[in-house]
Amino acid sequence: MTSASYIFLAGASRGVGGEIAQYLTAQQLKVKALLRTAAVATELERIGIEVVLGDALNIGDVERAMLTDEPIDTVISTIGGLPSDVERPDYPGNKNLIDAAVKAGVQKFILVSSIGAGNSVVAASPQVLAVLGKVLAEKDKAEQHLIASGLTYTIIRPGGLKSEPATGNGVLTEDPHIIGSINRADVAQLVGRCLNSERANNKILSAVDRNMLFGRIEFAEFSLG
Repeated sequence: MTSASYIFLAGASRGVGGEIAQYLTAQQLKVKALLRTAAVATELERIGIEVVLGDALNIGDVERAMLTDEPIDTVISTIGGLPSDVERPDYPGNKNLIDAAVKAGVQKFILVSSIGAGNSVVAASPQVLAVLGKVLAEKDKAEQHLIASGLTYTIIRPGGLKSEPATGNGVLTEDPHIIGSINRADVAQLVGRCLNSERANNKILSAVDRNMLFGRIEFAEFSLG
């Protein structure tokens, strides 16, 4: 990253995105966040993040936020809908972000998806697929759109997410059969480490806590260094 460039974060209002916002600012990185509502804007501004109000489902909002004179080094998206949403942003919102990132000449796009999407469907239980099958299909479409975009990408698929302090035991693997839980704060650390890792470029990686695996525990960890 140059001093003039910044990281564009979508999904910073809650969950993994909120943890990533905290992590990036703790690293003294320059961050701009796209927020759908102003509810947490003050909180983010207090830790040094520039906030732009806009909806990822509106391509005009996304382009207004991203197509500026300041170069964007990396886009990080954690956006996903809630079960109550009429229109989930998992695919259309991420598609808008990816398309705008191409126009903006972004260096890298990190997409936080989910175990169960794409070829990691083999790791998800029938119960999970019964509940989340439609959501995972939308996340898969977003992943495929990113891969086809020509952008340098890293796709991170966390397992079951927990809101606990970071354990430091979060690991990445290219093995699509692995499933387990991971704390959101540990996902944020892994995303942060992928920013400057060339090894992570154009990779699809599952993220789990090595001490919270379900079932099979033998797998090859992916090294970012």
